[in-house]
Amino acid sequence: MKKTLFALLALSLATSLAQAQETKVAIGMSGWTGFAPLTLAKEAGLFKKHGLDVDIKKIPQKDRHLAIASGDIQCAATTVETWVVWNANGIPTTQIFQLDKSYGADGMVVKNNIARISDLKGKTVAASAPGTAPYFTLAWMLQKNGLSVKDVKVVNLEPQAAANAMIAGTAGIDAAMTYEPYLGAVREKPEAGKIIATTLDYPMIMDTFGCTPKFLAENPKAAKALADGYFDALDMIKNDPKKSYEIMGADVKQTGEKFEASAKYLRWQDRAANQKFFGSEHAQFSNEAAGLLMEAGIIKSLPDMGKLADTRFIK
Repeated sequence: MKKTLFALLALSLATSLAQAQETKVAIGMSGWTGFAPLTLAKEAGLFKKHGLDVDIKKIPQKDRHLAIASGDIQCAATTVETWVVWNANGIPTTQIFQLDKSYGADGMVVKNNIARISDLKGKTVAASAPGTAPYFTLAWMLQKNGLSVKDVKVVNLEPQAAANAMIAGTAGIDAAMTYEPYLGAVREKPEAGKIIATTLDYPMIMDTFGCTPKFLAENPKAAKALADGYFDALDMIKNDPKKSYEIMGADVKQTGEKFEASAKYLRWQDRAANQKFFGSEHAQFSNEAAGLLMEAGIIKSLPDMGKLADTRFIK
């Protein structure tokens, strides 16, 4: 009896010590399909296995930098060009690993009477606020077709609301910028509109994960654990896809099958892909994106482009 009691006390003490050693970190993200392995890493205990106590907060992209500035979160998931915007606007943040690349998961939906992107001149487009991925995607696609955001009227709607507006046939909205899983809902309603362009046509949406320089300086082991937990989640998706898709789908109120279908339009990036991406592509794209952000008036000056990423944690 004494031995049993001692064993239970020892187990309780070990558990308490393990919990005490866990590093707390709050992450800001959205329900975007590309971010879902972060949810999987949390829900499947993969972050916990690496000594992390992770709190995931669903925060619209337009507000995520404010949560970082306030200290409400220490890390976030967002698109590569958004980190340029945040740093240019005085919110120091550093990317530490790549999450995904969009292969048709982000797109522009238009009413059926719009034949080409250039026909949008003078029309109304629903998109998130300046400084977000949908707004940047709009600016990028317009520029590639001889227009700019000044040639259209932008109504600020978040991706889900923008997709719903198209599906509902909302008067006065000619086009919308959205992404999976909401883009998939539009695919199922061809009478509501058509997908005129995606990141298959314009490969420019890439998501990364980053934290404040303060968090990275004070918690380098936790930063490595975040990257390792993410890569473990990708391994779980590969080894146990059914369970993985069910967990990730549940977070956005989808079945595993529905979620898996939306994931076909992107590629999650493993450790090897990360190392290749940060080898050269990241800097090249960041510089091109910064030029467009300056032209669109989203940023007034360039941040220190050499401090946008720290590749120590993907090795």
